Amino acid sequence: MKKTKRSPVLRRAAMAAAALALVAAAGCESVNTTQGGTIGIDRTQRMSSLVSEQQLDQQAVQLYQQTLSGARSKGQLNTNASQLARVRTISQRLIGQVGVFRPDATKWKWEVNVIDDKEVNAWCMPGGKIAVYTGLINTVKPSDDELAAVLGHEIAHALREHARERASEQMATSMGLSVLAAITGSQASSDLGGALANVMFGLPNSRLHETEADRMGVELAARAGYDPRAAVTLWTKMGQVGGSAPPEILSTHPSAESRIADLRQASEKVLPLYQQARR
Repeated sequence: MKKTKRSPVLRRAAMAAAALALVAAAGCESVNTTQGGTIGIDRTQRMSSLVSEQQLDQQAVQLYQQTLSGARSKGQLNTNASQLARVRTISQRLIGQVGVFRPDATKWKWEVNVIDDKEVNAWCMPGGKIAVYTGLINTVKPSDDELAAVLGHEIAHALREHARERASEQMATSMGLSVLAAITGSQASSDLGGALANVMFGLPNSRLHETEADRMGVELAARAGYDPRAAVTLWTKMGQVGGSAPPEILSTHPSAESRIADLRQASEKVLPLYQQARR
């Protein structure tokens, strides 16, 4: 059978596809960032060797300080002493339980601040850098149990290193684009700091990451003595904020029905931990 020659365009495309696949495969390793806990989060994650935990933590410190400096310059940092005390008290109780999932996190340099902003949001950067926006507190008006559900969810993202996992995907893609650039003559670049900023404030979390954070968050809350069932009422209230345009914190969560069902199941599973903590 006579072989047909592939055109230069097809050969170039095949080379690019192979290069992208090789870069993506070679740059990542399998890791277990946390222990499963009672809730059973045991998914093996893929992290790029180009994105180390230490490097990302350093970038997080810089980005966090920039964020706080910006808020401070606008008179938006920790403007309400009672709100700040409340958020820090709940956070510290949750932080006291992180060793169940990863003992090294008990030694992180945790920071908790409140930013006066109408956005209904909260987040926790790698290494334990937490911010809560007053829009969340003033609009949703969460109980302490409900606020613990939000904070537990965000802390879980940091424990699972979801930002690093997403940055790894970005960096692997960037490497592939660099290889593709060499083939096609275009330009591409990678920047860890930019990748972190993008995954924290630009790209939404995946549904898988959000579900993991939901489940781990209710366990953290239960162990800290907060009713894990409050996650159901909290996220129901959050879903009602903004009408047809949900707050950023909900942008990629599973559908309301499936999420509430999963939260009910998860909270019931860890309810004995709450009951034990309350004794």
